[in-house]
Amino acid sequence: MINMRAAVFEQKGKISIREVPRPSPGPGEALIRVTLTTICGTDVHILRGEYPVKQGLVVGHEPVGVVEALGLGVTGYAPGERVIVGAITPCGQCRACLSGSPSQCDHGGSGYEALGGWRFGNTINGCQAEYVLVPNAQANLAKIPDGLSDEEVLMCPDIMSTGFAGAEQGKVKIGDAVVVFAQGPIGLCATAGAKLSGASLIIGVDRIPGRLEIARKMGADVVINSAEQDVVAEVRRLTGGGADVAIEALGQQATFESALRCIRPGGTLSSLGVYSSHLQVPLDAFAAGLGDHTIVTGLCPGGKERMRRLMSIIASGRVSTRPLLTHSFALDQIEEAYELFGQQRDGVLKVAIRP
Repeated sequence: MINMRAAVFEQKGKISIREVPRPSPGPGEALIRVTLTTICGTDVHILRGEYPVKQGLVVGHEPVGVVEALGLGVTGYAPGERVIVGAITPCGQCRACLSGSPSQCDHGGSGYEALGGWRFGNTINGCQAEYVLVPNAQANLAKIPDGLSDEEVLMCPDIMSTGFAGAEQGKVKIGDAVVVFAQGPIGLCATAGAKLSGASLIIGVDRIPGRLEIARKMGADVVINSAEQDVVAEVRRLTGGGADVAIEALGQQATFESALRCIRPGGTLSSLGVYSSHLQVPLDAFAAGLGDHTIVTGLCPGGKERMRRLMSIIASGRVSTRPLLTHSFALDQIEEAYELFGQQRDGVLKVAIRP
């Protein structure tokens, strides 16, 4: 048996490096040697016991790597090719996939246990490891174009895909006024997505000055420090009564509520946050249900075509996510990386993990 090193969920409050068996690909699967990955806010929820996974699970869901081996039936790829795989790995054949909702792929089950198509580091072993086994590889391996580095495409599997989905799900249109709550990695990508979608006024909200500076670089026209200003009043002033679309990218009651209060009658709240406690909709902000508001939620879009499109945007120079990558760690330093990222110290946005 060949072993590999991997970051494993031990128990609430503890993820550590362990030697585990290296998997071999079966029919329809691919084994990827991971060259770069990162830590997501969802992984921190797992570490804190706010999202339950089984003990012994390899965590992580944002892989960049090289094809090591292919199972039977996987065609069009070869060992040695550089690839990324989306955090969401749709099968391409179930009812959800064939109905145009691949993020909600149920992989042959009810869909609820797996939280849609999210499997890596949730219901199957993930990619904070030297190798990761990719299910339904034909539908999920996306070749990295020549000229793009691992660092340039690292945000595509989840952060960029999720952030852009905030603008897409919110149906941002040319000329819209958009406010984005929380300029963490996903919020910054939502800001960039709103700009690409044609918004004429983009307002970035956060309480960390450094993040507000990056928000301007990612496309925000105006930034608001929520520790210093009344965000709702200022957004309403800037937009003449309310934003067309508010994107909530933090997953907390306060930001959800503020986002709802910022939209105009008939406006849309696009929610990207992963909520780890009870969420309430305030009656007045909801206009007692009579405000023609739309509230939409979304799970990170995955699949190889989504990854191809995101990498094409990066290759075109229209967006760069490289500024989001602020720190780098070896896989053996994963506990230190989790502590830094979880505590949001030292201006961290995203960390690179190098197996």
